[in-house]
Amino acid sequence: MKIASIQGFHAGFSPTPALGNASTFIRRRDFLLVRVVTESGVVGWGEVFASPFAAAALIKTKLAPLLLGQPVRDYGRLYHAMLGTLGYDRRGPAMMAASAIDMALHDAAARCQGISVAAMLGGALRDRALAYASGPFIAEGGSPYGAYPEQVDALLRRGFRAIKPRAGFDPRADGVMTKALRRQVGEDVALMVDINQGYGVGSAIESARRMEEAGLLWIEEPLQPEDIPGYQTVARSVPCAIAGGEALASLAAFRDFLAARTFSVLQPDLTVCGGFTGFRRVAALADAYDLPVMPHVFGTLVNFHAALQMAALLPARRGGGPAPYPFIEYDATPNPLLTVLGTPELDSAGMVALPEGPGIGLELDPERLAPWLTESWTLGRE
Repeated sequence: MKIASIQGFHAGFSPTPALGNASTFIRRRDFLLVRVVTESGVVGWGEVFASPFAAAALIKTKLAPLLLGQPVRDYGRLYHAMLGTLGYDRRGPAMMAASAIDMALHDAAARCQGISVAAMLGGALRDRALAYASGPFIAEGGSPYGAYPEQVDALLRRGFRAIKPRAGFDPRADGVMTKALRRQVGEDVALMVDINQGYGVGSAIESARRMEEAGLLWIEEPLQPEDIPGYQTVARSVPCAIAGGEALASLAAFRDFLAARTFSVLQPDLTVCGGFTGFRRVAALADAYDLPVMPHVFGTLVNFHAALQMAALLPARRGGGPAPYPFIEYDATPNPLLTVLGTPELDSAGMVALPEGPGIGLELDPERLAPWLTESWTLGRE
């Protein structure tokens, strides 16, 4: 089935309160949802979360002429055609634009066959994955971690067995916070922290050492994403696993980090690293270094559903916590673009099931996006 049109839906909202991390307070969350429509009416969805407006311009001007009229089943050939347009922009919005299209092509191609993306790509290795709560977040004011105990209790009541609060306010406070949370949740709940690129090397090492008693599964993105020597120093200086990769886009970027032995847990994001095609290339590279891989997800229901399909394809690896890796990241904040079709439910073991429908398992009518829509456009035939 050939591509008749490509549609873009710009949607966003302002979280209240703002979501704080070590680098910023997020006051606005904007996304681009991309919908590929075939001549027979079969559709596929993709997402851009990091640079939605720039990616939209690139889809309109550079990618659409390559794609319109092409068969959706040729997603591999089309991926390489899209990469051929990137020029110098191999780690920015152009790669994110290609990522969204690749996601949508896979979704549509699997729907054309009446099967899931996981089935189309060789068969799911599991039908559910442990969900870890992405949160709580740092608060504005004089008590950045003050609400964490109450918020973590709420996450436990929702059924989460793994929780990743934001850290990075300062090393001493990080140590106090994580040790208190460990006492609160007990030994059977996994704890990790995300520093969101907020520290330099020295403060990252000090923070990791102060948090050591908490028994964290990993410390995520303690440094800026391009600082390979810094990550090497941190990884060699602390016993806790260092995680990262969400900000990396090109295969070469992942190669450089893995060759430098910087990460113990790799977290590519489908919306950044090239969709399903790019993610699978990264996962194959990680296999050569015997590293666990799991999808980073902090966006809408589109990337969440796609990430579940990808998680189903990844081999299991022991890393600690209530279940083998891969885990699936679950945005635990009020996010209407994640819950527009209902809140993803956890089972009694804190796991979320792989959707049963074709493609990524998502039946989304664009009209459901209306309350959060700021702009939409169509390329090709309506």
